[in-house]
Amino acid sequence: MSQILDRIENPGDIKKLNPDELKTLAGEIRERLLLTISKTGGHLGSNMGVVELTIAMHYVFNTPADKFVWDVGHQSYVHKLLTGRKDRFDTLRQYEGLSGFTKREESEHDCWNTGHGGTSISAALAFAKARDLKKQDNKVLAVIGDGSLTAGMAFEALNHAGHIKTDFIVVLNDNEMSIAPNVGGLSAHLSQIMTGQWMTRIKREIDQLLLAIPGVGQDISHYAHKLDEAIKGVFIPGRLFEDLGLRYIGPIDGHDTEGLIETFEAIKDLSGPTVMHVITRKGKGYKVAEEKASVWHGAKPFDIEKGEFHKKKSNPAYTQIFAEALIELAQEDESVVAITAAMPDGTGISKFEKVFPDRTFDVGMAEQHAVDFAAGLALEGLRPVAAIYSTFLQRAYDQVVHDCCLMNIPVTFALDRAGIVGEDGATHQGLYDIAYLRTLPNMVIMGPKDENELRHMLKTAVYHTGPAAIRFPRDASEGLEIESEMTCMEIGKGEVLQDGTDIAVIAFGHVVPRCRQVVKNLEADGLSVALINARYAKPIDEELMVKYALKTRCLVTVEEHSRPGGFGSAVLEALHDNIIDRPLNVKTFGVADIVVEHGAPKIIRKDLGLDEETLTAAIRQFYSNVLDPDTTSPRVDTGASSNGQGGRNTAGGKGETSPARETRDFGVKATS
Repeated sequence: MSQILDRIENPGDIKKLNPDELKTLAGEIRERLLLTISKTGGHLGSNMGVVELTIAMHYVFNTPADKFVWDVGHQSYVHKLLTGRKDRFDTLRQYEGLSGFTKREESEHDCWNTGHGGTSISAALAFAKARDLKKQDNKVLAVIGDGSLTAGMAFEALNHAGHIKTDFIVVLNDNEMSIAPNVGGLSAHLSQIMTGQWMTRIKREIDQLLLAIPGVGQDISHYAHKLDEAIKGVFIPGRLFEDLGLRYIGPIDGHDTEGLIETFEAIKDLSGPTVMHVITRKGKGYKVAEEKASVWHGAKPFDIEKGEFHKKKSNPAYTQIFAEALIELAQEDESVVAITAAMPDGTGISKFEKVFPDRTFDVGMAEQHAVDFAAGLALEGLRPVAAIYSTFLQRAYDQVVHDCCLMNIPVTFALDRAGIVGEDGATHQGLYDIAYLRTLPNMVIMGPKDENELRHMLKTAVYHTGPAAIRFPRDASEGLEIESEMTCMEIGKGEVLQDGTDIAVIAFGHVVPRCRQVVKNLEADGLSVALINARYAKPIDEELMVKYALKTRCLVTVEEHSRPGGFGSAVLEALHDNIIDRPLNVKTFGVADIVVEHGAPKIIRKDLGLDEETLTAAIRQFYSNVLDPDTTSPRVDTGASSNGQGGRNTAGGKGETSPARETRDFGVKATS
């Protein structure tokens, strides 16, 4: 039973505890983390590592008046437990439950929504400067890990902080190195002495006295500063921060609660920006997570006693299929290289690295650099494949535009986690890549219906003469037998999976198998339904789209992507440009213009109207409206899917029941 944690209703309760109770609280929190994450899944290692740090922060500072900005936010579970959310902690990452990241809508103690890395210092600096302008006196802390510190914008923010000299604290949570008792202890002791309030005042007064000495005072002061910097340079590995204009303190043992509290108390009122370097251990308190930190960073549900993830029988994930196909291509062609931005396991590139270590490049949390690095390699004759989550490629949009598409450089983008991701929520849903890529000249966008098509598309992209993106989901594959040979596909050509004359269902990417069931459901009503595997969102197969818009009574598109700017929009544009004479009956299904929160993908898809049952009902209703000449129905429906999720249908003219239509040469606009 968590006797002390149960008494913590808000951060103020922590301040009432003595040192022994704080130590007991840390143990109870770790136990609660294990019990919850073993059931829900989540970021285990990072949270087990920041228990004492989070306790110390809340002991010294006062949220929500003082602001904690957590970078990425995946290490904020302890913060949630201490800020009034422990009774809901079992809902972590569950549908309509607590987010796995900090979220302003969830608690007044969360001042910044998180999910992506490298943003904390910029936000904290802004909060601190706003405080100064409003003449307030609250404290601001940014908590950033050593991994996030590889993000370029983190250094941009540090550079700015050193320039404007605003008071705030950057807590560098370093969990990649171990702290040696002699060096670490001495370093921390020196830092507290040399940067504490007392010594800071003494140094300032001595400096003023030296400068007052006629003739030689300025030179003596100069050499005194050099000596101070030399001593700190020997013992403290923070010269980079000092050179940027920030005070550096540390390394500090991140599992010594009393030491952390003493240090925070010593530095909280110092003027100017301060970096406090804290050494923690990922998975602290759970041996298996300590020993295999990378495996237990983002944990699936697991057995605590055995230290093993619960195994579910499922087909290989698309990520695995991609990694194995990339290895095959690289075995045949030594110019194939792989790039990841700090996600080697998540993207499958770690498998590639085991076979081709010299042709694998993990550039850190630096997607902008990853894209330009890939472009440069391509210009030198290599065939780079940049494996980046759909949501993370957003961070490098300018580089994709300026340094790949405008120069038509053959870089392959493997966009993992495209579509509904699930429990990681809004910041990780891959719902915008078609929209932000299809406007770009020279870009090709592919979406495979199954694992074999993914393999063929990968080869097609690698040997294409310009930039190409393949979007595939986090899901398990279809379980098909893998075809022995990968072949290059014709760019921009879709696939007719079955013919029909009543309804044409045009599906893009991994929704195709779902649409097979939808088609079967509609056929059970006696309808003749065509199913088209689009394959390409750019260039789309205009000829095929036009053919089935004319051949059938109505046409629907289905995608797991934002409807504004997505695949359906591309189809509407093509039909508008190429068909005249009569209105068309078209409806697009996808994700409405809303924020999609966290939850199991199956639940989220149903909520969005993208499950088989809801899609069947919506298409059936749309077709019924088309057939009824007395029903005012949309000719082109651009509202949300009919799930009540903020959507609407727009009214148009009467329905046209005849499948016969007229077409002219491509390029002639339609009447609407």
